[in-house]
Amino acid sequence: MSDAFQLEHTDSGSSARAGVLTTAHGQIQTPIFMPVGTAATVKGVPADILRDPIGAQIILSNTYHLMLRPGEDIIAAAGGIHAFMQWDRPVLTDSGGYQVYSLSKMRKITEDGVSFQSHIDGASYRLRPEDAIRVQQDIGADIIMAFDECTPYPCDRAYAEKSMRLTHQWLDRCCAWFADHGPRHGYEQILSPIVQGSTFADLRTVSAEYIAGKEMPINAIGGLSVGEPHDEMYAMTDVVCRILPADRPRYLMGVGTPENLLECIALSVDMFDCVLPSRNARHGLLYTRSGVINIKNEKWKRDFSPLDPDSPGWGGIYSRAYVRHLVLSGEMLGGMICSVHNLAFYLELVREARHHILQNTFSAWKRDVSKSLSVRL
Repeated sequence: MSDAFQLEHTDSGSSARAGVLTTAHGQIQTPIFMPVGTAATVKGVPADILRDPIGAQIILSNTYHLMLRPGEDIIAAAGGIHAFMQWDRPVLTDSGGYQVYSLSKMRKITEDGVSFQSHIDGASYRLRPEDAIRVQQDIGADIIMAFDECTPYPCDRAYAEKSMRLTHQWLDRCCAWFADHGPRHGYEQILSPIVQGSTFADLRTVSAEYIAGKEMPINAIGGLSVGEPHDEMYAMTDVVCRILPADRPRYLMGVGTPENLLECIALSVDMFDCVLPSRNARHGLLYTRSGVINIKNEKWKRDFSPLDPDSPGWGGIYSRAYVRHLVLSGEMLGGMICSVHNLAFYLELVREARHHILQNTFSAWKRDVSKSLSVRL
């Protein structure tokens, strides 16, 4: 599907782009943010709410978690992840590489693959590049990610280079398996390689050139947002985006705050995912155009105004006092309201970014919006 992406417009004041990505389960208007549904669910948010009012066009789920529970065979027997979770729009699955990275005390990496212990019951597993692709094909995602090693931060250059070379070797094996084994559920799937190289510009350049040479429909940037300063993340993203082909979408994995999204959209990134909006929501941190609200604060106890009057989600319905009460009481509805609000905020933000890119007003709009996003209310 080399023609899966149509680039519509590039902002004249930056490198921000608007486009349309076509998948087997629908089109995705970019730039786009993908809510994270690790275990075939965005925590506390049913599929119909993801569609409206949140407006999610695509969600991300995770190979590592799904292969452990319930198992890819169960999802395949259900007809794939879309039927399993009653979601009729596109799904992207992470290969599990990041989760393996996070299990540093429970795994062993070799050229063949990764041996690890389940965080659920301690059972032993082995995941090779071929296994990662097969499992994602069984799960039935529209976009599947190549198996990679995510380097930590900080990371010395020798290790970063060794890890990058291993990621490239694994990519070759992922591509070979993908080419030789058709999709399990009768619709086309897209394979995306991942650029690595830590925060070393020369390694990022080598990796981006290698990934570009695979001529895949999507290219991803991994190994960032793992603790490095934001300026370094932006610098590495810029290096990579100047190399990756302009006629394919760029996916920056695991990023980030609203400010991160706007900065990286300006660098020509098209796709994002992050647990931040839903995870912070469960702790009572809410994003608004005026700044970030900690709804647990005493100052909101008698505030009966809407959570966020500009919210495209539920923030315009429920009062700050009521949501504070729910969150402090540990009521599930509190976390659900906050999650719906934050995810709707993120999706509205990228929709507005797209509008302003198409209108050629993105840069001025970004300057105005960015001033208030990080304010603490």
